[in-house]
Amino acid sequence: MQTSSKVALITGAGSGIGRACAIGLARANFTLILNGRRKETLEEVSKTILSEFPTAKTLMIPADVGNPDSVKTMFEQIVNEFGRLDLLFNNAGIFGKAIPLEDLSYEQWQSVVDTNLTGAFLCTQEAFKIMKAQDPMGGRIINNGSISASAPRPNSAPYTATKHAMTGLTKSTSLDGRKYNIACGQIDIGNAATNMTEKMTTGVPQADGTVKIEPTMDVSHVADAVVSMATLPLEANVQFMTIMATKMPLIGRG
Repeated sequence: MQTSSKVALITGAGSGIGRACAIGLARANFTLILNGRRKETLEEVSKTILSEFPTAKTLMIPADVGNPDSVKTMFEQIVNEFGRLDLLFNNAGIFGKAIPLEDLSYEQWQSVVDTNLTGAFLCTQEAFKIMKAQDPMGGRIINNGSISASAPRPNSAPYTATKHAMTGLTKSTSLDGRKYNIACGQIDIGNAATNMTEKMTTGVPQADGTVKIEPTMDVSHVADAVVSMATLPLEANVQFMTIMATKMPLIGRG
């Protein structure tokens, strides 16, 4: 499947932010590779995109980004299908259960680290191999950092640790990608209305021990922001962007 449009891989594309950004990138005429663990959710996203944009090109690749062999196979398929990759959106992530730090099991910790951090690293590594070898050389990587890349929520040690680490990965990727014309930026998202944030409409724990309802914003605003980052020429880069519900209680949180 050869294409003249830019080719984008979105991990965690089956729902929430990934789904919204896939639709936004289709509107911007990207050819899309939709990654997620469940084929049926990817099929639903693909059908939604094609119903709105009949000429759009999509490829679904169910894969576990935390598994090195699975990631390697996915990127081999991308090369075989398209011969290049212009954009990687490292979006796949899980929050895990809200458990006091001292009660976390190793398995609970590791499952979040594998998806959120190791998955982003493995995909970045494989994207580098493609982007440095293609003609023209280069590409763009956008990492989903989250508000938790700077300020934690209660009982969120694995998620917060991985999102802080994502900032380090973003900076290293930016530096190491310069010689290959690979740009890397991070978008930190706060309270976008998705299935993951539904509990905010009924109340979530705060740092002072209270439980409060938090404002959310439409996830389409996140998609617009990602598309804005993705469509810049490679000579320009949004290094870090924070997009959040205006009235969410972040400022003053930590």
